[in-house]
Amino acid sequence: MSTVAHLNNASTKQRRYTALDARLEALRDILYRLWKSPSARIGGFLAITTTLIALAVPLLDAYDPVRDSNLSARYAEPDCIINNQTTCIHPFGADKNGRDVMRRVGHGMSVSISVGFFVVAISLTIGATIGLASGFLGGWVESVLMRSMDIILAFPSLLLAIALVTVAGASLTNGMIAIAITQIPTFARITRSMAISIRNTEYVTAARSVGAGGFSIMRYHVLPNSLAPLIVQSTLMLGTAVITTAALGFLGLGQQPPHPELGKMLAESQPALASGKWWVMLFPGLTIILIVLGFNLLGDALRDALDPRLRGTN
Repeated sequence: MSTVAHLNNASTKQRRYTALDARLEALRDILYRLWKSPSARIGGFLAITTTLIALAVPLLDAYDPVRDSNLSARYAEPDCIINNQTTCIHPFGADKNGRDVMRRVGHGMSVSISVGFFVVAISLTIGATIGLASGFLGGWVESVLMRSMDIILAFPSLLLAIALVTVAGASLTNGMIAIAITQIPTFARITRSMAISIRNTEYVTAARSVGAGGFSIMRYHVLPNSLAPLIVQSTLMLGTAVITTAALGFLGLGQQPPHPELGKMLAESQPALASGKWWVMLFPGLTIILIVLGFNLLGDALRDALDPRLRGTN
């Protein structure tokens, strides 16, 4: 008996090592495909750079609207760009209250990216749970949950977010929650489609045959095999959340003054642009473009790298 048990343990360890080697090989293949992709390199650089700046700015420079305001520097030009000064006081210029645009862009970037990660975390958690339950359990559970998602999808996401913030009150927190609610159906539908395609596979049938329960199957079999499309959608959703946050801020429904937010800065810069003060609008708008472009390019590259149908074709 001891010899048989020893052989069984050795066989189990061998299968584990084989599965681990397969996972490592798949991971190496994904990383290689990402490195070979120009979209992944450009998008990854932009996404990582903007995220690191968003994390570093609040730690290195606590924003004080009173200290930042200096009416003597009202609409100061970007001295490094226009006057080529060696000592730059306002590299991105100043706004109508003499506030440094570069400092406000940095803090606004921190707000936008923080909202993006918050939105993705909330909508992914709730949406994946709904999708798993509806796709794996089926029946009346699926009907109730997915019809609820259809109701949310019936409204344009931006208009629904505006309506929710208007009812709850204009604030950054309410804006984040509203954006997260509008994105839940996307993750729910993706996870549901994956659960439906996985629930009748051979390995799920084998798990049922050895007594595995529904929750265990969803946790250890369905969810891990649904991660690839969810990761791609999460990356793309970050860009969508940043744009929606800027739209709410532009309408005065997001971060409230005097704290900076990129969309609010664009709204405040409209009178200045009419009088030729282009820098007040250029840098916040360019920052939004770079953030969204970075995450979108990275999401597209991840989609190609994680697609098993494309592996081995390059």
